[in-house]
Amino acid sequence: MKNTLFTLLGLLLFSASSFAQLKTVKYTDGDQKLNGLSIAPIKGSKTKPGILILPAWKGIDAHSKRSAEKLSKMGYYAFIADIYGEGNYPTNTQEAGKMSGFYKKNIADYQRRIQLALNQLVKAGANADNIVVIGYCFGGTGVLEVARTGMKAQGVVSFHGGLGRDAARTNTPIKTRVLVLHGADDPYVPAAEISAFQQEMRDTKADWEMIYYADAVHAFTEVEVGNDKSSGAAYNEKADKRSWERMKTFLEDVLK
Repeated sequence: MKNTLFTLLGLLLFSASSFAQLKTVKYTDGDQKLNGLSIAPIKGSKTKPGILILPAWKGIDAHSKRSAEKLSKMGYYAFIADIYGEGNYPTNTQEAGKMSGFYKKNIADYQRRIQLALNQLVKAGANADNIVVIGYCFGGTGVLEVARTGMKAQGVVSFHGGLGRDAARTNTPIKTRVLVLHGADDPYVPAAEISAFQQEMRDTKADWEMIYYADAVHAFTEVEVGNDKSSGAAYNEKADKRSWERMKTFLEDVLK
């Protein structure tokens, strides 16, 4: 508990000074205004690798901003997608559930918003042939849509994301590398969903990995959710650090 409080205090201090580096990018989906966040690498490279971040169910949050800042320091262009759009941002969990549920049901709309964000990442300077998409929770579901639909990405990383999809959809070969980082005790992703996902990966001949983290439930990378495991969503410092390190290795392996 004490360590979690110190971690949270540090993150708050970090937020106050760091997020100024993120720049708002206004773009549109038809008449809908969207407000993403972009950041350039602290030190650029000729290969211009880029990371698209798909945030959790409440939309762009402190957690996704911290990730973008860290990726910038690692040498990546980063862009945080605005899935919901101006005027539609959830203010509580009930609204977040309703909004994310809409996009899970109307999957073509979710896919389109992701593609629009990918376009913005490239416009910001990233090499279109050197991109990975990462996502948290609801965003973790979104990255799998990148792989399933063949969007232009070298790899995708899902942190404690939903794995399900409409069983009526036809499987197509997946050429994008897939990394799923999953809480071993996540109550929101049932065993049947995990089994179906893994079978999908086999059927589509995907190059995939799924790593489980002990004693971790849903949202294990998000310090803001607190550490009450009985709620089904709780921060786990060990799983957070280990999953981030695994992602770093994945990025080094997949990107030029």
